[in-house]
Amino acid sequence: MRPHLGLLFILALLSPLALGNQKTLQSEDLFDLQYVRDVEISPNGQEIVYVRAIHDIMCDCVRSNIWMVDVTGVDHQPLLSGRGNYSSPKFSPDGDRLAYVAKDEAGKTQLFVRWLANGQTAMITNLVESPSSIAWSPDGKQIAFSMRVPAEKPSLAKPPKKPEGATWAAPPVVIDAVVYRFDGRGYLKPGFNHVFVVPADGGHARQLTDGDYNHGGRLAWMSDGSGIVFSANRDENWQYELSESDLYRISLEGDLEQLTNLPGRETSPAVSPDGQTIAFERDDHQDKQYSINALGLISADGSNLRVIGQALDRSIENPNWAHDGQSVYFDYTDRGWTRVGRISLDGQTQMVIEGINGTTIGRPYTSGDYSVANDGTIAYTFGTEKTPADVWVKPVDGVAEQLTSLNENLLGQRKLGDVHEIVYRSSVDGTEIQGWYLTPPDFDPTKKYPMVLEIHGGPHLAYGPHFASELQRMAAEGYVVFYDNHRGSSGYGRDFGMLLEYKYSSEEDFGDHMSGVDAMIEKGFIDPDRLFIAGGSAGGIATAYAIGLTDRFKAAAVTKPVINWISKTLTGDYYPSQINHQFPGLPWDEFEHYWARSPLSLVGNVTTPTLLMTGEDDFRTPMSETEQYYQALQLQQVDTVMIRLPGTSHGIASRPSRLIAKIDNILAWFDRYQPDEADSQTTQ
Repeated sequence: MRPHLGLLFILALLSPLALGNQKTLQSEDLFDLQYVRDVEISPNGQEIVYVRAIHDIMCDCVRSNIWMVDVTGVDHQPLLSGRGNYSSPKFSPDGDRLAYVAKDEAGKTQLFVRWLANGQTAMITNLVESPSSIAWSPDGKQIAFSMRVPAEKPSLAKPPKKPEGATWAAPPVVIDAVVYRFDGRGYLKPGFNHVFVVPADGGHARQLTDGDYNHGGRLAWMSDGSGIVFSANRDENWQYELSESDLYRISLEGDLEQLTNLPGRETSPAVSPDGQTIAFERDDHQDKQYSINALGLISADGSNLRVIGQALDRSIENPNWAHDGQSVYFDYTDRGWTRVGRISLDGQTQMVIEGINGTTIGRPYTSGDYSVANDGTIAYTFGTEKTPADVWVKPVDGVAEQLTSLNENLLGQRKLGDVHEIVYRSSVDGTEIQGWYLTPPDFDPTKKYPMVLEIHGGPHLAYGPHFASELQRMAAEGYVVFYDNHRGSSGYGRDFGMLLEYKYSSEEDFGDHMSGVDAMIEKGFIDPDRLFIAGGSAGGIATAYAIGLTDRFKAAAVTKPVINWISKTLTGDYYPSQINHQFPGLPWDEFEHYWARSPLSLVGNVTTPTLLMTGEDDFRTPMSETEQYYQALQLQQVDTVMIRLPGTSHGIASRPSRLIAKIDNILAWFDRYQPDEADSQTTQ
């Protein structure tokens, strides 16, 4: 039956009205966000499982459920859903079972297997530590994983015997490890990662590796099931060599064989279908601040080393063999995008997927997951500038299709900002810099807007034109948000990355940012009297450095920064690697260099009102860095506030309420120092 013409007329009138009633993105909306990660396509290319990350307002956490969708997008259903967390899904080689990780009734993380035909699930381990790096044996009869094994605690003095019933203070903690605490994990208990195997239908989890070394990363079975390849550093001085590792193979009987012995890192092994060749990520960093992975190839016995893919001039990561064994899939960062490529054994590369993204939702970092079926069908995560990741699929000779729309009911009803690209030349030396800017909903180019410069972390990471809840919230409050990939950012080649060596932060990356600010002002819709600046981690360093060089910004938000490189390298968690990669020597040998890179050296110039925010459990950029800057600014009588986040490590946005608190406090701070538009116009 045809619809009534009067009804069509009413609907035509209502549609624009409904769109007009859309709200901008609000803080409470962030509790309702969901996104896709850890996509895994079945070997036959017919089903895709994924982790559905769900912001939960009741637990203030990100829950992980496992869902399945077929490649047509028709059959979309939960496999493991609810208040629990289920992660790391891995199809068995024949696709009839799914391994995953979840907590048991006692709260311990275990390995489970689900039979997909009947939905039956079995807990196949009884572990006291958490398993990771799950890998099925080729015949589907065993599962390998890595797990930390506690070691004996170091001790010095033996205490006297405690009388029965006596209450004494907790015993002293003796530390003798080089890296003894780590961000997000706290103070590390003695122990080492080892490789295990367990029958796929349950039983004893047998430890294969031994020794006081860490073994793990990606685990790769030999095609005949005779052994497992992994990455480790088993050198005597391994604790000081955090950027060194080799490939090893261990048999199921425990016989260990070293396959590579090269300077740098060999990681992420993948064994060819015929078992004759092992591919891996090869990083000959040579103690440089910036390096690029190539693809290494060796024969199964470790001979015949070849390194291919250098001509791409991008870092090759996450290698996976094509089913015919004639090429290798990988992902790489290129000009603000993570892309999926394919490389033949003679080194010829081609792009397969133009972009994957959407698995980080706070700021617009490059990200994304992909998985390849035996027939070459690729499942991957992809989101737009206005949505986090959904499941997408691309057949070998077909067109990519979107299979899920997790946020349509929320973000489809919100007016969001648009992302635009800008490319400009740095005033420092003419280097081309790529950036983007986010315009507010209902943007009018004839008006003047306040602008936030938002600087990414790393510093060797990259932003792109991706969904970013923090930036969308700024846009919803009327700000244009500008961000760039300054010199040293990933995805622009080795030479561009090396422009930042021994120069972070410095006048040069500062020049890249300020050239972008000027390029934005030239567009005509930015109010030069309403400029603001923000950044976290390495971006926090750059923000603090910038306000020591200019007073153009009305206010600054410095999140989890390094303020004093001398103190940071002696209090941060992974100091041996950082010193080797970012500085020409040790702090006491290169004191002036460390001090010149420290924002604290410029604090006497600062007049910009500054908000400081850091987690109290941050071991990457310790709270003491923020406290130094806060007290220095107070001594300078600069308007400043310090926000401390209890129980929070470096990943401030890992809990929804923390993500909201971060952006809302920054917006409130900027609003305090934003002149009225009318006042701003009269001063121009």
